[in-house]
Amino acid sequence: MELLTVRNGGSTRAGRIEGDDVVLLAERSVREVLAAADGLDAAATADGDRLALADADLAPLIPEPAKIICVGANYRDHIEEMGRQPPSHPTYFAKFARSLAGALDDLILPPSDLSTDIDWEGELAVVIGRPARNVARDAALEHIAGFTIMNDVSVRDWQRRTTQFLAGKANEALTPLGPKLVTTDQIGDGSGLALTTTVNGEVKQDSSTDQLVFDALDVVADLSRILTLDPGDVIATGTPGGVGAARTPPEFLQPGDEVRVTIEGLGEQVNRCR
Repeated sequence: MELLTVRNGGSTRAGRIEGDDVVLLAERSVREVLAAADGLDAAATADGDRLALADADLAPLIPEPAKIICVGANYRDHIEEMGRQPPSHPTYFAKFARSLAGALDDLILPPSDLSTDIDWEGELAVVIGRPARNVARDAALEHIAGFTIMNDVSVRDWQRRTTQFLAGKANEALTPLGPKLVTTDQIGDGSGLALTTTVNGEVKQDSSTDQLVFDALDVVADLSRILTLDPGDVIATGTPGGVGAARTPPEFLQPGDEVRVTIEGLGEQVNRCR
């Protein structure tokens, strides 16, 4: 099943994709669908008004997640390009609901006097479907609703101001999430998926989720030992090689650039920079 959240009359609505249509559900977002007692089962059969998928105004897939947790330095090819050693444990940082944008929204870059070092980071994102606390890796998939795409757009100079990443990662409305949630019965555990990022049609990242050091199941199991993961929580698993900061000379996003992130089976994001 494929679900999304659309902007609708000043609010939002969850929807189920059926062919070229979106069936609008009673819930205001995919997070509300996942939090409901019958959750995905009810969403699979519910009927409602329809709109054309091509006309849907996509909100962030989970507009107000309780938690957005991101994993840094988690692709072997990205670790190599940054001249680092593979980590022994996942590196975590957080984002917030106001960090998010829709999968087709324009990205409003920070003013040039704040930063011009704006970088792309296409990522596979996990969406939690059932509460997870102290789960084993071999049970982690049972707690995942499905997967989506995140572009962890990063303000590199602010990220490097200290050893903590937050200042360069949590910028408002600079992290597209979506377009859709694809459930695990359709996409599996997120392994072996091709991931590509282009800027103005030029390929910048071309990798596979098989390059992950800690895969989705590893990360869910590990995080569940720290805190309870709740339905609708989002976990970004990291970005592959090909980021702008690692290029010689470095390359960063400019007004007018079009960034496209595609993950096999999950669709694509297309965002224009302004």
